[in-house]
Amino acid sequence: MSAFLLFFEQMPVWQKLGWVIFCIAVFWLLEGYYRDVNNPYDKTRHAKTNFGLLSLVMVINVVFGVLTAGVFIWLNQSNFGLLNYVTAPVWVELTLSIMVLDLIAQYGVHYLLHKVPWMWRLHMVHHSDKHVDVTTGTRHHPFDFVLREVFALIAVVIMGMPVSFYLFYRILSVLFTYWTHANIALPLSVDRALSYLIVTPGVHKFHHHRSMPWTDKNFGNILSVWDRLFGTFVYGDRKEIIFGVDRADHLNDQSFLTQLGLPFSSKVKPLSQDKHNKG
Repeated sequence: MSAFLLFFEQMPVWQKLGWVIFCIAVFWLLEGYYRDVNNPYDKTRHAKTNFGLLSLVMVINVVFGVLTAGVFIWLNQSNFGLLNYVTAPVWVELTLSIMVLDLIAQYGVHYLLHKVPWMWRLHMVHHSDKHVDVTTGTRHHPFDFVLREVFALIAVVIMGMPVSFYLFYRILSVLFTYWTHANIALPLSVDRALSYLIVTPGVHKFHHHRSMPWTDKNFGNILSVWDRLFGTFVYGDRKEIIFGVDRADHLNDQSFLTQLGLPFSSKVKPLSQDKHNKG
């Protein structure tokens, strides 16, 4: 286990970037053979917008990398965090750390991004995509990403976890991000069975429906147990799903500049015009 964790701790930047590219490439190819939604669109043009937002996020990620390193140095010196009061095998501590990260840095912040109005304006960029596919996993407004990183560091500090735990979680999170957004169809019985433990492409598609109540369901990224535990899980008829977000469907979802400015745009429909009773 020590050698396994050391691999992630010493993983060079090029391998981390390579993992992102590999995951996108694999699911991009699978979308061609096991496509779920068949609405035609220019996939390359669509990807350019999402990759443009990814490029900004990666720049921010470098800055947060310095901050994160500082946090881990402090944790190592102070022995702060819950894991310092737990005596358990490494695999148990790793599992607990991943669960807490998934709860706080994924489910928790995602829930707030939907419920706090100014945060929702940022997160709306992710939901404005009318053609959800693997590249939608890269589609985040830079300020949205900053909030997610802050919550991830909060989880790290609470647990007092070693950097190897955090880096392993990041690798796992990248895989699930692209897996859950990929436009692929699993057999319904398989998708439903897996959904009792993990988030599947079928589960996450409901979250990308254009209006309530499905928009505010299925917040999880890796584990679906949080949605089931807190009453935010839904699984209905996937044929009823329409991608996008009702407040911004009239705006160009494939324009990089439009999406970058969307949180601050006066063209976004006010709440009074939301079709919140649809779904």
